[in-house]
Amino acid sequence: MNEGLRERKKNRTRQALVDAAVRLFEERGFDAVTTADIAAAADVSPRTFFLHFAAKEDVLFAHSEMRVDLGLRTLAERAAGEPPGTVLARAMERMIVDSWGADLTSGLAALRVRLAASAPALRARLVQRFAGAQHDLAAALLAAYPEELDTVTAAALVGAQVGAVGAAAVASLDRGDAPGEVRDAMLLAAALAAGSTGTRASAPRPSPRRTAPG
Repeated sequence: MNEGLRERKKNRTRQALVDAAVRLFEERGFDAVTTADIAAAADVSPRTFFLHFAAKEDVLFAHSEMRVDLGLRTLAERAAGEPPGTVLARAMERMIVDSWGADLTSGLAALRVRLAASAPALRARLVQRFAGAQHDLAAALLAAYPEELDTVTAAALVGAQVGAVGAAAVASLDRGDAPGEVRDAMLLAAALAAGSTGTRASAPRPSPRRTAPG
């Protein structure tokens, strides 16, 4: 089996596990579903499940690593003389537009928020991953600008952006917004946070709001 075919098969299996988990979580609730249930629904062995995810909580964060890697890569590929805030703002925009869309359109983002309200294990994993992503981005920003930033300022810049985007996403999902509206809310939050820290950024034009039927 060549490398490309092997990778495609791996991705299909991973996606099948995500789809099965989402369906079971929606039907039964988070706590009533086991990793064995997810594996059986995806027609794979429990061992195969653990080749892709460490725990059932992690299925709901299937795209997290890709999203953080995209942000880290953007910081690493900065142009010479580009201010740190500008690079960070671009990294956040790429993370939202190029990656977060997968969570929004698949329903993973909305399901995460809904389940976290009643599942302590998932809520703990959400906090852990959120903190880890902020730490990695702040470390990368500091490494890129060691002469301009210190540990505190790098963490503050990243925290302002990530915190604003996360809060806007949750509020928009709670409001029942469509995926495009959630994305716009996140982009607006990123622009507002960038502006509050002196970074040049322009707020995106929001999508037209839907009109409630009836």
